[in-house]
Amino acid sequence: MTNKKMPPEFYKQLEEIQAIDFVIVELNLYLDTHPHDYDAIQQFNEYTEKSMKLKIDFEQKYGPLMNFGRSYSNYPFNWIDTPWPWQV
Repeated sequence: MTNKKMPPEFYKQLEEIQAIDFVIVELNLYLDTHPHDYDAIQQFNEYTEKSMKLKIDFEQKYGPLMNFGRSYSNYPFNWIDTPWPWQV
């Protein structure tokens, strides 16, 4: 299967999602050892909300980010479309 050429905005938005998700992972690790840090919990929740909004917007424009029931599909089933997020 050949990867189709995606617009620059595709890569920019995907990179932003990856960066925010990295922050969420780091905050999660911190909160594992500092569960009462209110400010960190607020940051975690803010970045989680931002990540979710970016992912919804991305999927509406370019298709699903995750499979196995974590993302909706358009018609026709668009998991056959490439590039897949892990290929870029």
